[in-house]
Amino acid sequence: MRARMPRMVLFLAILALASTAATTLLAQSSSPEARAARAFLTARHEGPPALYAFLYRMPKGADLHVHLTGAVYAETWIREAAEDNECVSAAGLRFDAAHHVPSCPAGETPATGVLSDQHLYDALVDAFSMRAFVPSAGNSGHDHFFDAFGRFGSDNRFDGQWIDEVAARAAAQNEQYLELMQTGDYSAVKAEADKLGWDPDFAQFRQKLLADPVFRAGVASSRQAFDTALARRDRIEHCDQSGAALACRVTVRFLYQVLRGYPPQEVFAQTLLGFEVASEDPNVVGINYVMPEDGYIALRDYSLQMHMLDYLHSVYPRVHITLHAGELAPGMVAPKDLTFHIREAVEVGHAERIGHGVDILYEDHPWQLMKEMADRHIMVEINLTSNVVILGIAGNEHPFMLYRKMGVPVALSTDDEGVSRIDLTHEYVLAAVTYPLTYRDFKLMTRASIEHAFLPGDSLWQRFTPEHLDTPVPACRGQLGNAEPRGACASLIHSSQRAQQEWELERRFHLFEASF
Repeated sequence: MRARMPRMVLFLAILALASTAATTLLAQSSSPEARAARAFLTARHEGPPALYAFLYRMPKGADLHVHLTGAVYAETWIREAAEDNECVSAAGLRFDAAHHVPSCPAGETPATGVLSDQHLYDALVDAFSMRAFVPSAGNSGHDHFFDAFGRFGSDNRFDGQWIDEVAARAAAQNEQYLELMQTGDYSAVKAEADKLGWDPDFAQFRQKLLADPVFRAGVASSRQAFDTALARRDRIEHCDQSGAALACRVTVRFLYQVLRGYPPQEVFAQTLLGFEVASEDPNVVGINYVMPEDGYIALRDYSLQMHMLDYLHSVYPRVHITLHAGELAPGMVAPKDLTFHIREAVEVGHAERIGHGVDILYEDHPWQLMKEMADRHIMVEINLTSNVVILGIAGNEHPFMLYRKMGVPVALSTDDEGVSRIDLTHEYVLAAVTYPLTYRDFKLMTRASIEHAFLPGDSLWQRFTPEHLDTPVPACRGQLGNAEPRGACASLIHSSQRAQQEWELERRFHLFEASF
């Protein structure tokens, strides 16, 4: 009996441990997050509509890659053109913002007539978006997509109504933060840059521009445009009033977008303008280069433009930079142009985030580059639908899962949801039906969208390499999901806009998961 006693004690101890482990596993399996994960699997099994219903409600944090004019739906452009009494070319399927009723040129008619002409209305919606688009000889998805921007009018009509439309759509989908890319009225600064002429001495050219009263006026007018649009958005949504719209809960910031497809003096002047505006206006949190990356000037001057950024970053180190890079596919450009854009954006252009990054495997030494991006926590803004319609890249041809495998932070974004006829939930569904992602994967990507937003302040999360946002800083452990932080955690939250958004995201996840 004495000889068997130790074995019996050992057996009982093992049994107790097993029981404890089983109890813990059962508790974990019935946690709110686990129940949400099971609901996600059920929705995936039931198909895309069920997935959409699940993911529509799920907190989605931030959309960090949104062109404001491309996010506006075609129906809005048509309605506004009619309200503004613009002219429309039925043959060219485009609005003419330079002419208004009753002075429409020959071949154009009042846009008000579109509202009573269903055939023309439908044709304009199709021309302004990817709806019903079918590629044909000489008319690729790439061309139709970018041609749309020239059809629906001028960016000079930047208005709070656009912000309201995008923010309202975001609020309905449980998003909380947007960084909208937008270019102000650049015409006067463009003309002044052309008059001065290109000076390859960056420092000298900067001083010439800063000394020019037209340029200084351009900085002031750009700031005013952003501030006026936000103020109008607040009035539309009745923010800070008892009847405030849900869209007021979506924090909106801007990225000053620079048009890369123009001569060097214009690109430098506009880049400087963006840095100046972002330095003075807290609502403008960074800059980005836009226009097709495969355009002739964009390709010719790519390295020159990265060196412009390198110089201006040295002068304005606090201004954030995110860059479209690698929005290319084999056959679009000469092979050499696939080999360096992402690397130069990271190593020369000081990009903290990369938009698209589709051609990463065609870069020189791609594995080393992805390791560098992972080590430096440089996030990739993933735009799945945009990459399908513009580049023809989908499924396993897309490096999305490879980035995740290599530890590069990623987050889903929409790019141009109006032109693509999508929303952010659509991108989540597309990712869910295309790739073997779990609910936890989506939750961590959503956290990454706030972690990599261009917000001031410390993070709620401890940073590891590779990045995995599942360990809060010690001060906030055990408090995530609470209505209000306590103690040292409260001090962190109240002093950091980033941590405030991250705290809010966890509160939303707590409510969402508790509903299952």
